[in-house]
This record gives sequence, C-alpha cells and structure tokens, in this order.
Amino acid sequence: MADESMVRNLTAQAEAIWPQEEPLFRRYGQPARILDVGCGTGEISSRLAALFPAARVTGVDLLEPHLDLARERYAAFGDRLVFRQADAFELPFGDGSFDLVVCRHMLQAVPHPERVIAELVRVTARGGHVHLLVEDYDMIHASPARLDLGAFWPSGPRNFGKATGTDLHIGRNAYAHLRALAVDEPVIDYVIVDTQRVPRETFATILEAWRDGYVEAIAHHIGLPALDVRDYFDATIECIRTGFAVWFVPIVSARVR
Repeated sequence: MADESMVRNLTAQAEAIWPQEEPLFRRYGQPARILDVGCGTGEISSRLAALFPAARVTGVDLLEPHLDLARERYAAFGDRLVFRQADAFELPFGDGSFDLVVCRHMLQAVPHPERVIAELVRVTARGGHVHLLVEDYDMIHASPARLDLGAFWPSGPRNFGKATGTDLHIGRNAYAHLRALAVDEPVIDYVIVDTQRVPRETFATILEAWRDGYVEAIAHHIGLPALDVRDYFDATIECIRTGFAVWFVPIVSARVR
C-alpha cells in the first residue's frame, strides 16, 4: 500500500508548485521523450503528458505501491505515459535516451546526490535539458510564531542530514554539481510557496504531511523528543494558517552539451 502521508504530500506539493513551474517547462520546446525520475504517484508525470501531448513520458520510482497508484490514476494516457520501477543511481536507459529529464523533490532524500545528477545528465540527449527541483530547508520561514522556528528549521535539517548522510540543503548545492558536468551554464529559478501565492490550506497540507510522515525519524536523528519536533511543525502550520510563511524552492536546469 502507498504511504498515505507521502501520497498526501505529493498531491499538495504538485498543486502548490505546478502553476509557477509550468511556464519553466515550456522553455524546453517540444521534447518528444521525457523521463521523470522519482515520479512517486505520477502527479507531475501526468501533468507533463498533458502539457506535451506529442511526447512519450516515462516515470520511474523505487516504490512499486506508488507506481501502482500512478498506473491506476493515469491509465487514460495509454502507452504515452508509462511507469516502471528503477534505481536513480543506475537508470536502465542508454546514453542520450531522453530530450527532457526531470527530477523533483528527491535529491534531498538520497546519499551522494551528485551521482544521481550525473546519471540524469547521462541519459539526456545532447541539446536536451535536465530539470531539477531541489529542496533546501534553510529556505523555510514563518512568522509570527510561538516557538523559535528560526532555530529549528536551520538546525533540525542540518543535524538530520549529518545523521543520515543526505543533503537537506541540496537546493543550494545542485548548481555546482550540475555545472561540473557536460552542460551549458545552469539556470536557477525559484518557485515561491507562500501564503499569498498558494492557498493556505494547500500549503498547510504539505507541512502536515511532513509532520505525520517524519516526526519520529527526525526526533530519532536530531535528539529531540518527538513531541517537541511535532510542536515545531504545528507552530509552522499555525503561521501558514493565520500569519505568514514562505518556502523558497530552487529549480536548477541546464542544456546538455
């Protein structure tokens, strides 16, 4: 069964981010072959299939239950949208197989994200584009808050990343990883998820899903009681609902040489 909080999170993130991200995808022309790495439940794979009606879209993920849900939800696209299980570190495709390769909300969750980025570039054709939506948890701000969120959001993710061997600030580091490869100068854009551009309830749903899915793991790795970690999430959600909050989401893209 697909993880409920993750499914909820993927849906809300797509609803919050796609309106600002869609124009960025239009810059890539009319890619005929699109790969979505870490596609989850197919929220963005399906939007790409709709945006580029002449394209064939392949979504890959490690989690078969999420892929099953994607296949069920988006069967209407037929063989123009396919989902398969694959490892982002060793993609089962030849060099230059795709015109557009997309990886969103994933690189913060894996060790050695630079290896995944190199693999994304490998399967992108010359003249094609790599599109990375990369998270950075120093880029979350909320006010007025009853707790010191300015301390929690920088320190909590930093300690979690050290404990798990992951980079929760890949949003600022992806540029250098991508620039080191055979690509033109990377372009950096930002999606702004805040209480003016995104419905408050949609934004709150993202943080609620993070809280429900990750509080125990975060508490274990950063040495805070789970109740305290949950309270920091709740204080952030309160700001989203009644005050101001913003999450800056970097998108780093480049044309492959």
